[in-house]
Amino acid sequence: MKGLSVRWSLTDAPADTAQRLADYVADSSHARFEGKAGLQFKTWRMRAGEWFEGTYVFESDEARVEFQEGFTPGAAESPVSQLIGSAPILIEPFAVAGIAEGGSGFASAPRG
Repeated sequence: MKGLSVRWSLTDAPADTAQRLADYVADSSHARFEGKAGLQFKTWRMRAGEWFEGTYVFESDEARVEFQEGFTPGAAESPVSQLIGSAPILIEPFAVAGIAEGGSGFASAPRG
């Protein structure tokens, strides 16, 4: 499995950015990635006032490369970049060493 992290800094973002990002994920981004071919899962992580990140795990390196090559050229104009007011500070592929599903199971949800 191959992963990709895309991170934006929130240090200079407007005060209401965390709520606007949570609304964006719930209102449109989650639906866009739910059931996406080649994607095993995506998480949206945030430390309010510090950073916001999309973390993707793909079924193959080819699926990751295809997504990354399509995303990277327009990353500065992406919906998240528009909400935050700046481009990502990191677009980084990574290897997934393993995944375990806990006893409570996995549930897809548009809000954390």
